Amino acid sequence: PAAGETSPLPDDQAQAPQVADEPWTQRGLASWYGKRFNGRRTASGERFKASGLTAAHRTLPIPSYVRVRRVASGEEVIVRINDRGPYHSARVIDLSLAAAKKLGFVALGSAEVEIELLSAKPIAQDDKK
Repeated sequence: PAAGETSPLPDDQAQAPQVADEPWTQRGLASWYGKRFNGRRTASGERFKASGLTAAHRTLPIPSYVRVRRVASGEEVIVRINDRGPYHSARVIDLSLAAAKKLGFVALGSAEVEIELLSAKPIAQDDKK
């Protein structure tokens, strides 16, 4: 997609969004996207920041929060879903560069992960303290 635009998912990947706050997990391949996407609009309407702890998922509600655990190392990160994707059928989530760094797979390009839905509600300012 051109800067500031998003592309629809291929028809074979379109699914209804998950229902908020139901127990949900997924295992599969994660990849990351970084600085060349900085400033482009995400599906949420905000601008992408490679330094943020965000991710793209095909079906989870926007916004929602997930714990992503790298299977090989056990490293974990919590990210906010703010975009749609990944556009590669073998992958289940695209993480920001910052999230991929925390999980330690930037140089590899991708890694097997487990995703756990934590909340499909925005975190209130009072909850951040």
